Parts: sequence; C-alpha cells; structure tokens
Amino acid sequence: MNQPQSITSLPESPDDERRRRMIRYGIAMGIRVVCVIACFFLHGWWLVLPLAGAVFLPYIAVVLANVASSSNGTVERPGALVRAGRRRQSEIDG
Repeated sequence: MNQPQSITSLPESPDDERRRRMIRYGIAMGIRVVCVIACFFLHGWWLVLPLAGAVFLPYIAVVLANVASSSNGTVERPGALVRAGRRRQSEIDG
C-alpha cells in the first residue's frame, strides 16, 4: 500500500530562514547596545562584563545568525520511496 507524501520533510523556505536569522542577529545586537550603554554607568571590575559583551558579541551574533537550521532539510522524492525496477527486454517483447 502506498503512503501519501509528507510535506513536513521539506526544508524551511529561504524567506523564513532569512527572517529567523535577522531576528537572532537583531536580538544579539540589541544586547550589545545595552552593553555599550552600561559601560557609561559601571565602574571598577563591573566594567569588564559589558566591555567583553560589546567586544565579543558581534562575532557571536554572526555565528549564531548563520547556524544552519536544526531541521533535516532533506526532501524525499517519490522515486526514492519506491524503487522502480527495470523491465527486461524479454518481458517487453512478450
């Protein structure tokens, strides 16, 4: 019995993936802005934390934004589900 093809195995659309990456990057850069502003109000050893965030967060944001999606992303085509056998020439001739 043949099973219907599932569309849940399709990868994320390029527009959805781009949107997801832009949201991740925007959140990380928003945190960076908070770190930079915090540098003006903190003194002593507490200043090291927002400085480290402001310096290293751009690299981390780019890496997180470019991480491949967690979905498998493989598309199963019908030919891969049921192997079509070749007919022998003797079967074709009769």
